[in-house]
Amino acid sequence: MYQDLIEKKAKLAVVGLGYVGLPIALEFAKKISVIGFDINSKRVKMMQNHEDPSKEVSKDEFNNCDIIFTDNIDCLKEARFFIIAVPTPVDKYNVPDLTPLISASGTVGKILKRGDYVVYESTTYPGCTEEDCLPVLEKCSGLKGNKDFKIGYSPERINPGDKKNTLKTVIKVVSGCDNESLENIAKVYELVVDAGVHRASSIKVAEATKIVENTQRDLNIALMNELSMIFDRIGINTYEVIEAAGTKWNFLKFQPGLVGGHCIGVDPYYLTHKAAALGYESKVISSSRYINDDMAKYVARKIITHVLKNSNDPKVLVKGVTFKENVSDIRNSKIVDTVKELLAFHIKVDVEDPFAVSEEVYEEYGLHLTTKAEKDYDAIIVTVPHDPYKKLDDAYFASITKQNALLADLKGIYRNKIVNRKYWSL
Repeated sequence: MYQDLIEKKAKLAVVGLGYVGLPIALEFAKKISVIGFDINSKRVKMMQNHEDPSKEVSKDEFNNCDIIFTDNIDCLKEARFFIIAVPTPVDKYNVPDLTPLISASGTVGKILKRGDYVVYESTTYPGCTEEDCLPVLEKCSGLKGNKDFKIGYSPERINPGDKKNTLKTVIKVVSGCDNESLENIAKVYELVVDAGVHRASSIKVAEATKIVENTQRDLNIALMNELSMIFDRIGINTYEVIEAAGTKWNFLKFQPGLVGGHCIGVDPYYLTHKAAALGYESKVISSSRYINDDMAKYVARKIITHVLKNSNDPKVLVKGVTFKENVSDIRNSKIVDTVKELLAFHIKVDVEDPFAVSEEVYEEYGLHLTTKAEKDYDAIIVTVPHDPYKKLDDAYFASITKQNALLADLKGIYRNKIVNRKYWSL
């Protein structure tokens, strides 16, 4: 398989061209022939014009790539090595939603041939690839997995907005259904990952790797969030405590904040779901999820308490709706929960963000983005340290707020810089 790919006798297909799939497809297309497949025809047309819908990949990165973008399943018949990189969200009850993953497996299964490889990158719980996805591939293809075709798993480590830790520079964990598939998959990924690959002993180990990476971060952020609530009652600033504690060599500098996005706020639910299915009720992980999911309402309560004391017709400005700084990704944005809580108290809320796409925000959350801040706000919530926000100063906030307004600086950007308005941070 590897030799056929590098000699361009076979093609590699990436199914799902979002934050994960598109960068992978383009990197491989610099070395071998690639088919980029996505069911969203609008996104496909943008990529055909060298435009990344997610705004993560520049136009230049499309140059000199042997790739075709398509939403036509027939085009996938030319591929022999498939990488599935579709979203794995949770539903409103925080139950894993495997619909995109199962659907993609069915799509690939329909055109699967003897000798083909299917590698999953979508984050999921240990056992999902072999217990949930493999049967779909077998049913739709009429072939027998591990005999007629091979499967593997390689957890994605794409970090939106991060230009340093990229696909090429971060060690890639790979796994296969047997030793032969493991070696072939490893060699294929070594084509594009300069940092090298780590061969996991099994597909389940590789699946667990990604879950553990993000669950660990979730737990540490939950601890910081709980400390933040305690320190707020004491009357000391959490970021000052972190700064002081960080002088010790083994202190881990996690920070409090709203935990959104498609990884940290989602992946732990896949693990607790699997644990429950095996008869074990997670305690530490579930507690961390409760703390982090409740932070949006905690912030809302702080704002509500302040503005209702000081105004009969309060107005709040929210600066930042993406889940992290300098990206357009609004998936699982927790500040939306804060906004909904404020609106429930009939508080007028303006939301702005220089990176978010207005149409996407309205489609996903029913919120209209404002393009220009008004004046006389009773409170401002700055949610993420977008680069344009870092340039704002005390005079700016004073100019668009009332005298008794509150600046809620969730990430501590303006610590010790605000003197004309009341300041609060997590």
